[in-house]
Amino acid sequence: AVAVVGPNGAGKTTLLRVISGVIAPRSGELIFEGAVLTGRPAHEIVAHGIAHVPEGRRLFPALTVAENLKMGAFLPAARRSYRQSLERVFELFPVLAERRGQRAGSLSGGEQQMLALGRALMSTPRLILLDEPSMGLAPVMVLRLFDLIRRIRAEGYTILVVEQNVRQVLKLVDRAYLLEVGRIRMEGRAHELAEQDFVRKAYVGL
Repeated sequence: AVAVVGPNGAGKTTLLRVISGVIAPRSGELIFEGAVLTGRPAHEIVAHGIAHVPEGRRLFPALTVAENLKMGAFLPAARRSYRQSLERVFELFPVLAERRGQRAGSLSGGEQQMLALGRALMSTPRLILLDEPSMGLAPVMVLRLFDLIRRIRAEGYTILVVEQNVRQVLKLVDRAYLLEVGRIRMEGRAHELAEQDFVRKAYVGL
């Protein structure tokens, strides 16, 4: 797992949007597992195994939990493993099984974030992009969410996460990049970055 941290406006969300095909890069190449994905539309990026959980979750509030999860399995390969994926999501997030017939818009913030994660898993991804997963959540829910992300990571999924809660995210990932004004200022192992005085004072609050 890898984290991208930095101040607001550094380009973190833009980076994820470029990877997921939402916006085109101005320069450079996007290569994933040997395939050049630069300039490919978003649905082709998903077909290559990249799932994006955007900032703000972007659910379909009028649809039920089950219907939102089904939206994540829109590609043929994902449809073939739909039942297996659904069982796995309900195993990871039992509350979603309990609320499967409930409208997504009526869920709590934490439950909505679980649903957004579950929807991403329904696409059978190999790389999951998480954009500010803890945003707007109560502290106790943030801790629970990071525990769930650890479980997802332990199952072999590769995770790239953008997160303002630097203290927590550096405990979750192996490597981290500090982005400032679109450029990488620091990079390295997460625990080493967490010990840097600049990072501790500016981002961890120590």
